[in-house]
Amino acid sequence: MGYCRSLNGKGVPLRSIGLIVTAGLMAIGAGGGLAGAGGEFRWRYGPAVLEGRGVEGVEFISVKDPSIVRYGDRWHLFCTVRGPTRSHAIVYLSFGDFGEANQAERHILSCHPGYFCAPQVFYFTPGKKWYLVCQAADEAWGEPAYRPAFSTTTDIGNPNSWARLQPMFDGQPEGVQAWLDFWVICDEAKAHLFFTSLDGKMWRAETPLAEFPKGWSTPRICLTADIFEASHTYRLKGQDKYLTLVEAQNGHGWRYYKAYVADRLDGAWQPLAAEKDNAFASMLNVTPRANRWTDVVSHIELLRSGCDERLEADSANLRFVFQGVLDKDRQGKAYGEIPWKLGVMEPSN
Repeated sequence: MGYCRSLNGKGVPLRSIGLIVTAGLMAIGAGGGLAGAGGEFRWRYGPAVLEGRGVEGVEFISVKDPSIVRYGDRWHLFCTVRGPTRSHAIVYLSFGDFGEANQAERHILSCHPGYFCAPQVFYFTPGKKWYLVCQAADEAWGEPAYRPAFSTTTDIGNPNSWARLQPMFDGQPEGVQAWLDFWVICDEAKAHLFFTSLDGKMWRAETPLAEFPKGWSTPRICLTADIFEASHTYRLKGQDKYLTLVEAQNGHGWRYYKAYVADRLDGAWQPLAAEKDNAFASMLNVTPRANRWTDVVSHIELLRSGCDERLEADSANLRFVFQGVLDKDRQGKAYGEIPWKLGVMEPSN
């Protein structure tokens, strides 16, 4: 008889509670919570779908930090590129199938001339616009120059249509010394901004939907754990649950991902797969379909079931884009010289 591990750590016979088995998660109807299939997650990945190369005459050696939506029967992918002459920029490309991604035309977004990276893209239904949320620096903003920022467009397929980047905060919030990897998700009343601070803390601020993308509350710590950066939060479709995936370091692989769940975006986050030996995705539970091209699972973005501000993901069809690199290809290099690639992960069961 199979078992799954609920959030209280107890083994529960699968056949005794009438649970719904999905490709990556189990929705337990008897008050249990969420757990990976068989108590753990298992993934497999194919060849890299995107590699670093020059864009519009600028040399880039790394492609990373993906954010992706499906709209108009095409994937719209935004990601950070890094190179020796321009350290950080965001590029856009569109394609029908992942097999076409590496040949798709790439465009550097023109909404900011300087440092901007780590994009998130979604359609904000109340405002009837696409939003790009990212981290950026601009001395014209005053202090601090480095902040969460946003841009908007009504045409996601036109990389030149994005409005000039604007900061989301008017200054440095009280109590926040470091912040990066900004992520917005909305419920029925509010927009919630999550970020990490490289010290084991995840933070949250909120604003009414009518005031978004301004009007943020003072950020407060919402999770303290052995976590690092790149927290991404999603609503699990049809389950009234929220899933946060957040990057950690030095487990099975240089970087790997943990998972937490909550009933509300302003609620307490409970561990789902948050241990080095029982992670959401690490080199312990990830295998290649063919040639191995990564020794790390970093900066995950789930393939969402929609493209709006709710960021819904279908637990019956969990897949994600991630960045990876072989240890031998990053050794001896500064972080900005690491040749990150993008790939797609899917359940191995």
